[in-house]
Amino acid sequence: MGVGRAPGVVDAITTPSSPATLLAPDVRPIDLNTALRLAGAQNPQLLIARQRVVEATALRQLAAAQFLPSLNLGGNYDLHTGNLQQSNGNILSVNRSAMYVGAGSGAVAAGTVSIPGLVLEGNAAVAVYGYLAARQFQAARGFEAWAVRNQAFLQTTLAYSELLRAEGRRSIALQVRDEAKRVAELTASYANAGQGRAADAHRALTELQAREYDIQQAEEAVLVASAQLCFVLNIDPSVRLHPTDAFVVPHPIVPDPTPVAELIALGLLQRPELKEWRASIQEALMVLDGARALPFSPTVLIGYSAGGFGGGSNLVRPVVGGFGGRQDLDVVGFWTLQNLGVGNASLINVAKARLGVAKYREIFVLDQVRAEVAEAYAKTHARYARIETSERAVESGIKGFAEDLLRIENTVAPAIETVDSLRLLARARNAYLDAIIDYDRAQFELYVALGQPPADTLARPAPVDGVGPTNRGNLGAAAQPPAEAAPAGR
Repeated sequence: MGVGRAPGVVDAITTPSSPATLLAPDVRPIDLNTALRLAGAQNPQLLIARQRVVEATALRQLAAAQFLPSLNLGGNYDLHTGNLQQSNGNILSVNRSAMYVGAGSGAVAAGTVSIPGLVLEGNAAVAVYGYLAARQFQAARGFEAWAVRNQAFLQTTLAYSELLRAEGRRSIALQVRDEAKRVAELTASYANAGQGRAADAHRALTELQAREYDIQQAEEAVLVASAQLCFVLNIDPSVRLHPTDAFVVPHPIVPDPTPVAELIALGLLQRPELKEWRASIQEALMVLDGARALPFSPTVLIGYSAGGFGGGSNLVRPVVGGFGGRQDLDVVGFWTLQNLGVGNASLINVAKARLGVAKYREIFVLDQVRAEVAEAYAKTHARYARIETSERAVESGIKGFAEDLLRIENTVAPAIETVDSLRLLARARNAYLDAIIDYDRAQFELYVALGQPPADTLARPAPVDGVGPTNRGNLGAAAQPPAEAAPAGR
């Protein structure tokens, strides 16, 4: 090229050295499968939902246990001294004692055992409908845990995608910085040799500093994205996570030939949120039926006691003696109108209101599911179309910048055209990266909006023209993570 330092130039234009990186060299590699496994084991929201399932299971077991009697073991000793009145009004001075040991407690004089040894007590409607409602409550908590799991996996996938985006932007920024540095060095050499304008050299240096700023901004985004992924995975955010993906590529999950109406119908069948509220409606129905049956359902008490009983008094010797076996069986049943029936009517009205809330909540969730499926469906198609558009822009940008760079290498040329080509190329690369990342995000969102259905429900024949997201190549240099990434394919 024959460019040298001209004699007599005092203030030579030099390209500054690159600032130090903000990223520490120590990283912990991670891939999406590992992140999902960690989310399934450590995500706090998911762990809370699972504990709610355990709680609901215990409540169902407790409701079922209401059909079993309770066992009371114990004894009592009663001592009375002084006057007692007989049923005919006669007053007696009696020193009396009674002792009981066995199943139950509270056996005194001629009365039955006040605390039966084996006792079954409760209202039949409360027990039966309470158990049926507990079954639906357990089912609802199970569907809730399923929904929380889907959302936890979606949050993990989106956080991982943002980490990929940040790493890809940093990779692009590093590549563009190197290209800007080459332009700055060439224009500075021409200016120092007196063969070019100093303004062109300073313009190229300004562009170089702007690209250094882009690197710093990208490194900040990497640290933030890593911290967000650590938060979702419930791990130490001081550890910087680094994706092992060698390239960012489109990941189609839901086949393109599936019509949106069919996807909406599939989401209405599969979404756990809808199943949760359907179970809640059944639970509310059981509570309402129980409230309606309560006035007609008897409250039953069945008690059985057996043990040793003895005692005596100053009137019947000995004072403490006469021990022998004793058995008591008590069966009591009665019907209740709570608060003269007003309380029963209030219970029925409360149950009706809760049933109405559950039904309207189901309608709200149904509308939400349909909207989420339709929105994610639109995103996948629109963003896939942007991949092809941005890919062509990258190809044109590479060619244009290469021609301008070759021109400035071989002869003195205005730097503004090369700088402009570099800016357009950088913008196209970032747009290409964003198009793929956004497409993958929309695919994951659509999959979760469908309730993560099994693969056989999504099986569709391949497009006859062979055109689809799986046929698109990788992103190349535009979306390749930095060199510190482990070269592991997806």
